[in-house]
Amino acid sequence: MLENSHLQQKEKHWKALLDMYTIQREIGRLDDIEVALVGDLANGRTVRSLAYLLAKYNNVKIYFVGPDVVKMKDDIKNYLTSKGIEWVESTDLMEVASKCDVVYQTRIQRERFGERIDLYNEARGKYIIDKKVMNVLQKHAVIMHPLPRLDEIMVDVDNDSRAAYFRQAKNGLYIRMALLKLLLLGW
Repeated sequence: MLENSHLQQKEKHWKALLDMYTIQREIGRLDDIEVALVGDLANGRTVRSLAYLLAKYNNVKIYFVGPDVVKMKDDIKNYLTSKGIEWVESTDLMEVASKCDVVYQTRIQRERFGERIDLYNEARGKYIIDKKVMNVLQKHAVIMHPLPRLDEIMVDVDNDSRAAYFRQAKNGLYIRMALLKLLLLGW
């Protein structure tokens, strides 16, 4: 495994590289973009790492859309602020989706809630990508997801060309190959 156990606790850096690669391939740029991070923002390692990497680029705006019990933690928000990245917390997925180049959906993971099933049930199913969301999404925008999914993206969205999550998963192969080559053979 390329990650050490400490990194696995809070971030998932190799996945963020994959996500940045996918955004570049799908949108054609990493500067001047608006990105919505949706779902479990408190526990989702992929969204934390992606937010961190997005801060390395110019004119990026990030929207955090998540249930109150899994809002993005202050450490990431403070980091983004320190780097001059504009960020907004919202509860309106439809409005945010209409503005963004990328909507990065994550699943609400039951195992993150321990015995607090009531909090899991409160958070789960609150933000779902369906045809209504796709209807407001810009023509050039994409939906991304770290997979696997549960019910946070409806299956009928899969055939929309803006559903990039299967291409994103395939891109993971290329990123892992590149990282392994770099580690084994050097630059």
